[in-house]
Amino acid sequence: MVQRNNTTKERTFKHLSVYERGMIGALQKEGRSINYIAKVLGRAPSTISREIRRGTTTQLRSDLTTYKTYFPETGQAVYEKNRKNCGCKYKLAEAEEFITYAEEKILSEKWSPDAVIGSCKIDPAWSNKVMVCTKTLYNYIDQGLMRVRNIDLQLKTCRRIRKQHNNRNKRVLGTSIEQRPEYIEHRKEFGHWEIDTVVGKRSNEPVILTLTERKTRQELLFYMKEKSSAAVSECIDYLKEEYGDRFAKIFKTVTSDNGSEFSDLSEKLKGYGIKTYFAHPYSSWERGTNERNNGIIRRFIPKGKSLKDISLAIIQRVQDWMNHYPRKILGYRTPQYCFLKELSLIA
Repeated sequence: MVQRNNTTKERTFKHLSVYERGMIGALQKEGRSINYIAKVLGRAPSTISREIRRGTTTQLRSDLTTYKTYFPETGQAVYEKNRKNCGCKYKLAEAEEFITYAEEKILSEKWSPDAVIGSCKIDPAWSNKVMVCTKTLYNYIDQGLMRVRNIDLQLKTCRRIRKQHNNRNKRVLGTSIEQRPEYIEHRKEFGHWEIDTVVGKRSNEPVILTLTERKTRQELLFYMKEKSSAAVSECIDYLKEEYGDRFAKIFKTVTSDNGSEFSDLSEKLKGYGIKTYFAHPYSSWERGTNERNNGIIRRFIPKGKSLKDISLAIIQRVQDWMNHYPRKILGYRTPQYCFLKELSLIA
C-alpha cells in the first residue's frame, strides 16, 4: 500500500463568536491583559489584539474629554460587514461585452443561459474574451443585475406536476415500444425518429406534425389542415419524395403515441421497409426527445392559440430556430450540423 506524504496542514481556526466577544469585553473591564484573555478563551494573543482594535471606538465624557474603549457589539458589527465583502467579486464590468451578448440572445432569440455559454465556449471568437459560467449567469439574473428576468427564461417558471392517468382501457395501435430493440434507446445509431402532433385550441382546426431524430435532435415540422391519418400519410409521401432512395436509411424506425391520426402509420411505413413502434398510453416520457422539442415549439406557439393564425413562414422559422439552436447534449453543436454530418455518411 502506497502512503502519501501530505504536508498541507488542516486549517482548524474558527471565527470569534458573539459569546467570545462578550467575554473579551468583560475581561478587559476587569483590567486583564491580552495574554490572559487569550489563555482563557484558548485563542492566540494576536487574535484578541486584532479583535480589540476592531471593536474599539472613541467615546466622549461629560467634561468633553475623549477616551477609547472596546465594545463587543461594535466588534460584531464590523465583523459582519467585512464578511459581506468576502467571496468572489462580480465580473460584470470585465465581462460587459459577454453579458450584453447573453441578454440579446436570451431576450431576442429565446436562448437559455446555458446554451449561450456553451456555444461561446466552442466559438473561437470568444476564446480570449472574459465570460462567466452558467451558474454565475443565473445568479446575476436572480440578483437583478441583468435586463433578463426569471420570467424571461422559458423553463424556469413552467414546471408542472405530472398527472396520473388510467391507461388500462387505452388501445395500442401497433407494435409496442417494449419490442423496440434496446440499441435504439442508446442513441448511438442515426435514423430513429419520434412523431407527434401539436394542436391549437383542440378543435377541428389545423395541427403541426412534428418529427424528431433521436441522435441529432433534428426537427421536422409539417402544417396539416386537419388531424387525420390521411394528412399524416401525405407528409410521409412528401418525405419519401424529398429523400428518394435514401428514405429508408434516414428513417429506420418511427416511435409514435396512440393518437387516432397515427392509426395507419404502421402500414404506411411498412410499405417503405420502415418499422413503427407505439409508446404506452399516457407515457409521453417514452418519446422524451419529441416531447422536449414540442415544449420548445410552445415558446413560439402557446397552448390555446389557434393554428389558423399561424403561417407556413412562421412554422419554417420555428423549425430553423430549433435546428440552429446549440444543444448541450450535442457538445453545443446544432442539430442541423449533426444531421447534415450524418447525411453525408449515407451513400
